[in-house]
Amino acid sequence: MKNPLRKRLPKELKSEMGKYIVIFLFLAATIGFISGFLVADGSMLAAYNESFTKYNIEDGNFETGDKINDETIKNIEKDGKVTLYNNYYTEEKTKIKSNESTLRIFNIRDDVNKACLMKGKFPESKDEIAVDRMYADNNKISVGDIITCGDKKLKITGLVALSDYSALFSDNSDMMFDAVKFGTAVMTKEGAEEFYDKSRVHYNYSWKYDKKPADDIDEKKMSDDFTKVVNRNVVLNGYTPAFLNQAIHFTGNDMGGDKSMMLTLLYILIAIMAFVFAITTSNTIVNESSVIGTLRASGYTKGEMVRHYMTMPLIVCVISCIVGNILGYTVFKNIAAGLYYGSYSLPTYKTIWNGNAFVLTTVVPLIIMMLINFVILVNKLSLSPLKFIRRDLKKNQRAKAIRLPNFKFMSRFRLRVIGQNIPGYIMLLIGIGFANILLLFGMMLSPLINNYQESILNNMISNHQYVLKMPVATKTDCAEKFCMTSLKTTVENRKAEDISIYGISDNSKYIKADLPDDGVYISGGFAEKYDIKTGDSITLKEQYEDKRYSFKVKGIYDYPAALSVFMPRKQYNIIFNNDKNFFNGYFSDKKITDIDEKIIYSDITKDDLTKVTRQLKVSMGDMFHMVNVFSVVLYMLIVYLLCKLIIEKNSTSISMLKILGYENREISRLYMMSNTIVVVASTLVTLPIAGAVMKAIYKNVMYEYSGWLPLYIEPKVYLEMAIMGIIAYLVVALIENRKIGKIPMVDALKNVE
Repeated sequence: MKNPLRKRLPKELKSEMGKYIVIFLFLAATIGFISGFLVADGSMLAAYNESFTKYNIEDGNFETGDKINDETIKNIEKDGKVTLYNNYYTEEKTKIKSNESTLRIFNIRDDVNKACLMKGKFPESKDEIAVDRMYADNNKISVGDIITCGDKKLKITGLVALSDYSALFSDNSDMMFDAVKFGTAVMTKEGAEEFYDKSRVHYNYSWKYDKKPADDIDEKKMSDDFTKVVNRNVVLNGYTPAFLNQAIHFTGNDMGGDKSMMLTLLYILIAIMAFVFAITTSNTIVNESSVIGTLRASGYTKGEMVRHYMTMPLIVCVISCIVGNILGYTVFKNIAAGLYYGSYSLPTYKTIWNGNAFVLTTVVPLIIMMLINFVILVNKLSLSPLKFIRRDLKKNQRAKAIRLPNFKFMSRFRLRVIGQNIPGYIMLLIGIGFANILLLFGMMLSPLINNYQESILNNMISNHQYVLKMPVATKTDCAEKFCMTSLKTTVENRKAEDISIYGISDNSKYIKADLPDDGVYISGGFAEKYDIKTGDSITLKEQYEDKRYSFKVKGIYDYPAALSVFMPRKQYNIIFNNDKNFFNGYFSDKKITDIDEKIIYSDITKDDLTKVTRQLKVSMGDMFHMVNVFSVVLYMLIVYLLCKLIIEKNSTSISMLKILGYENREISRLYMMSNTIVVVASTLVTLPIAGAVMKAIYKNVMYEYSGWLPLYIEPKVYLEMAIMGIIAYLVVALIENRKIGKIPMVDALKNVE
C-alpha cells in the first residue's frame, strides 16, 4: 500500500510554490555555474596539460649577452645531458591606433614551444605576422589588419597561442602578466631577422632534458646541476627553469586553485539553503502539529514523518542539480571558458565529460541537504504524539515571557515578534553576513586597483628607469646613475620571490631618503607584505647560487610599485664586489636617446609599473560585476525566504489583528518594521565583520603571488553596500506587504485551541 502522506506533497508544493520556485532558481543557477565552471576548468586544464607534450614545451630557458658558438653548445648539451634550441627574440614597440605596446617576436618554432593556431594562418612572407589571440582581443585587432612594429608595417595573418606563454608575463618576476601592453607573436625566420640589426636581440636558448625528470624534486635537482654546467661555459643574463616560469605554469596553478574556491562557495551556499529549508519545514511542523500528533497516534512512525518532511527539499534539490548540470554543460560552460580565455592565452579545447564535477555538484550537495534537514527534523519530531496534539512543542517547561521595558505598545509588540523568531533571525544574520562578504569582495577590488595605480604614479622614482648591460655614459642632463640587481627571499614555507636591490647615488634627486652607510631602507610594499619593521634584519640570497646577504632595516621608503631594498651606491658596490664607480642603470625623467638600444636591458616606465592594475581590470572586470549581482541576489533571497517565514509563522496573529480592526498598513508597521529593524541591524553589523574577514584572508591570498597590492577598502564602499542592501530589502518588503494583505480573517478561527 502506498503511503497516503505522498498525496499531501502536491498540495504542499502548490501552497508553497513561490518559495520553492525561488529556491529552485537560485540552486539551479548556482549549481549550473559551478558545474559549468568545473567542466570548462577540467576541459581546459586537460588541454593545457596535453600542450606540454603536444607542443613540446621547454624544460627551461636561459639568456646570454652574446650568441653562443657551436662548440660551446655541444659542450653544454653533453655535460648537461640536454638538447638546446635557439629561441631568439626581439621586442618591438608596436603602435595600434593611438596605443603603444610591446610585441615579443619569435621565429615560427617547429621543434620546441610550438604555437597553436587559433584563427587564420601562419605567416608565409617577411611582411606577415601572427599575434597572440588574447593580445589581439584586448587591442581590438583581427586577422587582416595592418600593425606598425618598430618602423615596419606588418599584416596579421593569424591569431595564435604560444605554448610557453599561456600567461603573458614579460618578466618572470612580475606580480601580474600584461596582455594589453605586452604580447607575443611569430614571424618567418626572414621576417624576424630583419629586426635583429635594428634592435637588441635576446639570445635566448631553450633546453629539453635527455631524460625526463621523475618528479618535482628530481626536476629541481636537475635544474640546479644544469645551472652549474651553463655557468661554467657562458655568462648568464637570465636563467628560468620551466617549473619556475610563470608564463608557463601560472595558468595551470590558477585553474587548479579556482576549483577549490568555487566548491567551497557552492557548499556554503547549499548549507545556507539547507538551513533555510529546515527552518521553513520546522515552521510547517508547528502549523501542522495537531495533524502530526493525530497521525503519530494513528500508528505513523517518527521515521515516516521525517521522510515525508524531507521529501520536498530533496525533490527541489534533485531537480535543481539535474537542471543545473544541464545548464552547466551548455550555457555556463561557455561563460566560464570565456572568463578563462579573457585572462589566459590558452590553446583550443574539447569539452570532456567530468564525472568528478557531477559528483561534486550533485551528490555532495544532496548529502549536505539531507544531513542538515535530517538532524533538525529528527530533533523537531522527537516529541510525543500527545504534545503535538496539544500544540505543546517545547521540550522544556515554558519559560516565563521576558518582561519588556515600559515602551509604547507598538515598540513592545515588535520586540516580542523579534524575540519569538530568534532562530530565523540568526539565520538571516548569517545569510546577510555571507552575502556582504561576497559583495565586499566584488566592490572593493576596483577602488583597490585604482588606489594602487594612483599610489604608484604618485610615488614613481622617475619617468624612466634604464637598466643597462654595461656601464655607458650619457649626456642626458637629468640622468642619474644607480646600481640594480635582484635577490630572492628566504622566508620558510613561502615561495621565493624577487627583491630589487638598488644602489643609489649620493645626494640623489630621485630617492628622497637619508640612506645609512650600515643598513638599508626597504619599500613600503616589502615591509607590509612580510611584516618587516625598522630595526629588523632581512636575509636574501642570490638567484642562481646559494650565497646569502643579511641587511639591517633602518627605514621604510614609500614606494609601493615593487618589493625593493635601497642602499648607497658605495655600499652596494662593496657588498657585491664591484668597482667603486660601477653602475648599471639611470634614473631619468627624460627619454635617453644617446645610448644604443642593444645595450639597454630594460626601460621601466609607468606602463611597466601599472601593468598589474591594467591586466586585473581586463581579466576580472566581468567577474567583479558577476560577484556583485550574485551577492545582491543571495541577499534578497535570504531576506525574502526568512521574512516570508516570519509572516507565515504569525499568520494566525495577523488574522486576529484584522478581526480586531487593525488595517493592513498598521499590521505591516508591526511585523514588517520588526523585520526591517533586524535586516538593517544585520546589514550594519555584518559590514565591519565582512571587512575584518577580508583583511584576515587578503594577506594569505597575496602570499601566493609575487609583488604586493596594499589592501585598501574605500570608505564609501561600505555606504554603497548598506544602500544596496536596504534597497534590496525594500523590494522584498513590498512583496511581503502584499502577502500580509492576502491573509484572511478566518485563519484566526481555524486554529483555536
